[in-house]
Amino acid sequence: MLSTLAAAVVVGYSADHRSIELVHVAGPGPRILVVGCIHGNEPAGIAIVSALERTHPRVDLWLVPVLNPDGLAAGTRQNAHGIDLNRNFPSGWRSFGPPWSVYAAGPHPFSEPETRVARALIRRIHPQYTVWYHQHMDLVWAYGRSSKAGHRYAQLAGMRYRHWRWLDGTASNWQNHLPGGGASFTVELPAGSLSSAAVARHVRAVLRLSGR
Repeated sequence: MLSTLAAAVVVGYSADHRSIELVHVAGPGPRILVVGCIHGNEPAGIAIVSALERTHPRVDLWLVPVLNPDGLAAGTRQNAHGIDLNRNFPSGWRSFGPPWSVYAAGPHPFSEPETRVARALIRRIHPQYTVWYHQHMDLVWAYGRSSKAGHRYAQLAGMRYRHWRWLDGTASNWQNHLPGGGASFTVELPAGSLSSAAVARHVRAVLRLSGR
């Protein structure tokens, strides 16, 4: 088990060598990993992660505010190599086009430093639940073994629920196929920034995800 982290620590670096940080907010309950931003032009989830950092939960929170700091700095979906990180995971991986095309998946699974950071972290902490924030569909997307958790999150956050198969090469697709792994699902936030009330709803949904 990893030590409790009182502040952000660097767990890896992006393609342009920007730091990727992790915050651990320790609690006695189920381990929950939350990723605020994997597409740089979809940053609304960062506010939820920041709010979670200030909680005193009964669950064990592992928080990655930004997995794609290069994309966030540039305002792009892709990382600095022009790759969509959420098509660079191995389950169902296939090439979607060259770098800087919308869903560019990279030359092979885990070709990108950012997805390798995610792989190492997930394999090390074995989260029971993982929440990936995206935009702009305004719904919770879950499938397979993540369906129950995704549906519960949608109810708690007051969002629509979509039960649909995973897209090729996505993080949730890969995690939900890991032997003995937990439930991983996508929360598609609405366009724009979140109100303080919306942030509070999502914080509550994360903290009550396990039903504790």
